[in-house]
Amino acid sequence: MLNFKQLYYFWNVAKSGGVIRAAERLNLTPQTISGQLGELESALGTELFRRVGRRLELTAAGTLALTHADEIFQISNELETLLRNPQVGEELLFRVGVVDGVPKSVAHRLLRPALDLPEAVRLICHEDKPERLFGELAIHKLDLVIADRPLPRELGVKGYNHELGRSTVTFCAVPPLAARYQSDFPQGLSGAPFLLPGEGTSLRGALSHWLLKSQIHPHVIGEFDDTALLKAFGQAGLGIFPVPTVIAGEVAHQYGVTTLGCAEEAVVRYFAISQESRLKHPAVVAVRKAAKGGFFTQETPAKNTTADSKDLRG
Repeated sequence: MLNFKQLYYFWNVAKSGGVIRAAERLNLTPQTISGQLGELESALGTELFRRVGRRLELTAAGTLALTHADEIFQISNELETLLRNPQVGEELLFRVGVVDGVPKSVAHRLLRPALDLPEAVRLICHEDKPERLFGELAIHKLDLVIADRPLPRELGVKGYNHELGRSTVTFCAVPPLAARYQSDFPQGLSGAPFLLPGEGTSLRGALSHWLLKSQIHPHVIGEFDDTALLKAFGQAGLGIFPVPTVIAGEVAHQYGVTTLGCAEEAVVRYFAISQESRLKHPAVVAVRKAAKGGFFTQETPAKNTTADSKDLRG
């Protein structure tokens, strides 16, 4: 049987980046840590680390072990919390995965209604690549995945797509940059400095199609998987950047930028993906009801938006 104490030492070494740092963190000697690691590797019959110069790197087996160790100790922490606080067990757990291409402010606006239910709800939210989140949905580790595209059939994961809404795309920039390119929108965007979301996101796909169809060829300054980082570069005046129109006003307020105009033919769709064809979980039902009843129906193609708003980066 696996020695969980030794696994815990391995996990700390992997997370800390070395035996010495793990020993300091655990208040043990490096020799103790090294000895326990050696025993774990012997018991498993494989090496978990390889030495590269003065550094330790995970082997393929070590990487696999770390993934499962993360899950084991996360469950352990949740169990400890439940046992130390029995009242937590009375809360309605709502486990959600958010695909990393979905802007954080969109995710917040979609999930917020779940916390307004009469019963106490404990929201557990994870952000990751879609393939990993869909895998966790398949083994019932998640109740819902918020995504910017439907569940791909080729993954072989059973699930149902519930469209929450659609949004056009609006362009934002700091006022001096916006003033330079606004008068001849959208054709004047050719040659303009652009900051784009990463490949594989729905926003990037919709925008690329619109640019090609409109024969607009911007000068791409940077591409970002992290939408918050993209906005930070936009706030610094380094380029024009696209956002879903449903949050364009909010982004303008938060980042001190101006909206140039809207690409109404570039449409981004958002989905709630579940294993239920008919939604039953109260929090999931609340998310879909709120999205259908207000968030996406209030979209307005903003232009020259510069009012104040609450700060919600992402």
